[in-house]
Amino acid sequence: MKLGKMVAMAIMMGTLLIAVQWSGDWTAYINGVKQGIGAREAFANLSMSPGDRTLRKTIEEEAAKTRVKPINAQVDRIWKAIPGYNGLEIDVERTMERMKHAPLHTPIDYVYKETPPAVGLDDLGAVPIYRGNPNKKMASFMINVAWGNEYVEPMLKTLRKGGVKATFFLDGTWLMNNPDLAKHIQAEGHEISNHAYSHPSMSKLSRQAQLSQITRTEALLKSTLGVQNRWFAPPSGDYNQMTVDVAYGQGLQTVLWTLDTVDWQHPSPSSIVAKIGSRIEPGSLILMHPTDSASGALPGLITAIKAKGYALGTVSDTLSPDRVPQVVTAP
Repeated sequence: MKLGKMVAMAIMMGTLLIAVQWSGDWTAYINGVKQGIGAREAFANLSMSPGDRTLRKTIEEEAAKTRVKPINAQVDRIWKAIPGYNGLEIDVERTMERMKHAPLHTPIDYVYKETPPAVGLDDLGAVPIYRGNPNKKMASFMINVAWGNEYVEPMLKTLRKGGVKATFFLDGTWLMNNPDLAKHIQAEGHEISNHAYSHPSMSKLSRQAQLSQITRTEALLKSTLGVQNRWFAPPSGDYNQMTVDVAYGQGLQTVLWTLDTVDWQHPSPSSIVAKIGSRIEPGSLILMHPTDSASGALPGLITAIKAKGYALGTVSDTLSPDRVPQVVTAP
């Protein structure tokens, strides 16, 4: 066994010496090992042409300068659970692969990759969520539906025209009575989630009653729409820790809102746009219902939010650690 290892080592060293003699750059190998990239990778670097080694060094230096570290999810004293946010860095290997056959003096076309945080939202346990990460310039419309079918289609039309996907939290009783409309919402590409079964004050219910409210609607979401859900929005924002624990036990995280349109009080659409437009911030979850006020305000909200450079997506989009996509605003 020892003899076999010695032979293998001798072969490797012999090959290495030949490569060193060919390349004339023993220092590159030593420096590579010192930098902790490993003998095998250092040896691979050694076998590169001088031009490729220079290219790689340039890419690595740029990667070190531009690296953005990921941000861990955390529990905030006020905002409770705040999702993490992916970092961003140059993918050295893929950039090398892209550029190694490019003509001389071609500007480097860097390939980037996202790097996940060490702590994610799921690692925080049973903690309510009120917003996304404050470094993620994205917002979501969370539309709670328990009544008011009249304004669902106009709101869907506005969302479609604006190229926006929202999250509709459906009351179980409403879903049971309106399966076709629910399927239409889903067919438009919107996210569908759980809003309890009969719009109760969750904090006033026993554990078993809370469980029933959540599981009955969850069963309907699966049987009617085939939804694999992960969010629960308590009716009227009423909950206690038991609510959060019960939902978490069903694989759901409890979601509240950052900004409330208070559209059930029927304010003017312009006042909703002015309020939300002035208070929008990264990670905002915007509460709405299918009301006349919300329907009237929605076009202006989409315009105002996009004009500030925010992306709009589902609750899952906003609460994910994925970096926000580039926003293209209208000229």
